[in-house]
Amino acid sequence: MSILIKPIITEKATNDSELNNRYTFVVNKKANKLEIKAAVEAAYGVAIESVKTMNYPAQRKTKYTKKGLVSGLTGGYKKAIVQLAEGETIDFYNNL
Repeated sequence: MSILIKPIITEKATNDSELNNRYTFVVNKKANKLEIKAAVEAAYGVAIESVKTMNYPAQRKTKYTKKGLVSGLTGGYKKAIVQLAEGETIDFYNNL
């Protein structure tokens, strides 16, 4: 079971990482905070102070179009915000 799925690289997450040294990841839904902390420490070799998690449920959406009623479903996911220790950083762009 892979704990870390992908990092979230949005404007808000990048600003949070530059100002507050917090990084955001999409993680496995069944992973707890201790597993997330161990996975980030092993993958990036950094020291972690705290982990905050959020569960986003699946959302159903419907639209009225020319073809009639169209319905869709966006998948749910779990997001983790990791606070690194002072002086630690993660570089997502070193493999480009």
